[in-house]
Amino acid sequence: MLNDKTALKKNKQIVARLIDEETVLLPLYKSSDKLDYIYTLNKPASMVWGWIDGKRTISDIKKLIAKEFDATQKEIDKELGALLKELKEINAVTLKSK
Repeated sequence: MLNDKTALKKNKQIVARLIDEETVLLPLYKSSDKLDYIYTLNKPASMVWGWIDGKRTISDIKKLIAKEFDATQKEIDKELGALLKELKEINAVTLKSK
């Protein structure tokens, strides 16, 4: 479950490359026939991806977003929640409760 005290850790089986302010996520597989997806993160999502380090909590990331973007707390909660849900669903991140 995601809560503000949860820290996120990147899955080591996902390769990420920054291209023109967007991040491409590609899972590592032994053969290409198992490749199901390639994800592209827009600039704000790429910034969040960069902040995921296994130590920062969701609360920490929300504070960083608030400093970078002109958004209400409600907007930040909604957009970050949707992004983290997707990243969790594709196994790009794992949760670490504190």
